[in-house]
Amino acid sequence: MEYTQEIRVLYSDTDAYGVVWHGAYTKWFEAARVGLVEELGFKLEELEANNILFPVVEMNIRYKSSAKMNERIIIRTQIAELKPLSVKFEHKVYEKETNTLRVIAQTTIVVIDAKTGKMYRRMPDDLYEKFINAQSVY
Repeated sequence: MEYTQEIRVLYSDTDAYGVVWHGAYTKWFEAARVGLVEELGFKLEELEANNILFPVVEMNIRYKSSAKMNERIIIRTQIAELKPLSVKFEHKVYEKETNTLRVIAQTTIVVIDAKTGKMYRRMPDDLYEKFINAQSVY
């Protein structure tokens, strides 16, 4: 399964050089991960009510070319790797009009208990099954 999100680059996303500030991408990657999880049928509020949180434990970003203000960009997100305790997402950012690759990134989340802050020994079965199905569709 691939989740696609379109974003317009705003002035507040840019830096003194007139290109997208590197930290803006992390906000977009989070929105894409949340969108993918919601498409799987889970709402973060409901997961949190069931003591499930998804903190990011690793992020790797490779900047290929600079996005600029007012560009329309497309973020394509998919599950790159699934383990019983973690999910690695791959994000690819393209400029919409020319399909120019701007950024490739991976973010890894783990599943923790909201009450204790400790990692689950294994992701809850219903969640894991949905991630498996989403991974196999792509």
